[in-house]
Amino acid sequence: MATNRKAALGFIFITLLIDITGWGIIIPVFPKLIEELIHSDISTASRWGGWLAFAYAITQFLFAPVLGNLSDRYGRRPVLLASLFGFGVDYLFLSFAPTIGWLFVGRVIAGITGASITTAMAYIADVSTQEDRAKNFGLVGAAFGLGFIIGPAIGGLLAGFGSRVPFLAAAGLAFLNWMYGYFVLPESLPKEKRRKFEWKRANPLGSLLHLRKYPAISGLIFSLVLVYIAAHAVQSNWTFFTIEKFHWTPKLIGISLAVIGALVAAVQGLLIRVVNPVLGNERSIYYGLGLYALGLLLFAFASQSWMMFAFLIPYCLGGIAGPALQATISNHVPGNEQGELQGALTSLMSVTTIIGPPMMTNLFAYFTSPGAPMHFSGAAFLLGAVFMLASALLAYAVLKKEKVGVLGSG
Repeated sequence: MATNRKAALGFIFITLLIDITGWGIIIPVFPKLIEELIHSDISTASRWGGWLAFAYAITQFLFAPVLGNLSDRYGRRPVLLASLFGFGVDYLFLSFAPTIGWLFVGRVIAGITGASITTAMAYIADVSTQEDRAKNFGLVGAAFGLGFIIGPAIGGLLAGFGSRVPFLAAAGLAFLNWMYGYFVLPESLPKEKRRKFEWKRANPLGSLLHLRKYPAISGLIFSLVLVYIAAHAVQSNWTFFTIEKFHWTPKLIGISLAVIGALVAAVQGLLIRVVNPVLGNERSIYYGLGLYALGLLLFAFASQSWMMFAFLIPYCLGGIAGPALQATISNHVPGNEQGELQGALTSLMSVTTIIGPPMMTNLFAYFTSPGAPMHFSGAAFLLGAVFMLASALLAYAVLKKEKVGVLGSG
């Protein structure tokens, strides 16, 4: 059984790695493509970048719980394959887009089918014990890390051949990943553990309302929401911020993202396996969120280009928080509802992506525009640090209350 679990985790890790590498390829050149299509500057392009993320998020919000519930009914494999194919179609739309409107069409397609992370998390829950879930969820972060080592490095190099070429490479990689999944990826959810599909639990509001029967995790979920919003200070702003403040090229952006990837892979794939058993989930959450906040604060006031690389260390060390928080939430939910849980969490992630990118990119655009009361391109990072601290305080309040309840009942 242990050998089968390791093999299944290996399969899903490779699938995620290839998927994330494809996304990493296009990140360094996305601002340039937007600039070309709108014929404007980087400040204006950042606003469009935020709204493109919004288009992806709102469609994923609507469809992620449907796909999560479908994976509980029909298995993880077919849903994951549909998601991978959808991303391939998305990259094709992006690579051939003649106007900014076509970028929105591609993002909507990706949002509809974008269940790769949702289904992967349910897949990992299927093949993990409660004791192993935190470190196994860390594999997702490790896949992100390695994907962001490989992808942006490739994207930065391919950018020299034109802003469209990286998108074609990402499309090819997505379709290869679909073929890999079709021929290699095994199913993780046995038929006897599947449940009937119910529309009332598959709509985004229904799936979220269903979580009310687990009141212990509602506060932790809101804590996770704050983390997701705060993370968009980096995810949505990094390329725009470094171009505007330090005049980075796509190649240097690619290198920086590769460094982020290496640090995330080291933290999620290696460090968390040592730190989490020692600290436990609760302290991992607190220390991780504190490090996230520190990294964001340092980014906000960085004055030299090299500082962005140095300050990545505390920020990426904050990655010990996510899997610990994810595992704490997952451990409150029965095994045959993990797909539904991950679908609901992805819907929440999509809500934060509906909120986060427009919030952070518009904040950046406002404080870098000619009419700003002061020029402060790090404003989004500062707001992200505040959200991370608020998340830590909320998690502490919830877990402390839960402990008191357990002691009181005893």
